[in-house]
Amino acid sequence: MWFEEIKEILMKESEEFRQVAQEHKKYDLELKELAGRRYLTPDEQLHEVELKKMKLSLKDKMLAMASEYRRKTQA
Repeated sequence: MWFEEIKEILMKESEEFRQVAQEHKKYDLELKELAGRRYLTPDEQLHEVELKKMKLSLKDKMLAMASEYRRKTQA
């Protein structure tokens, strides 16, 4: 559960982390909105795939930032 603890710290201390987390949340909300639809047009399906990729990329970035924070604080 180390990520959640570090995430709380970084949300308070790092503007960059906050921005990445906010963008990640924005994509998550968009995906939930798309998931609530009964039918997606081909363009919406493509957008959904793009959102998932961007969201995953941001999650990877947040994990990398958290790992770097943990590495620095344990040294």
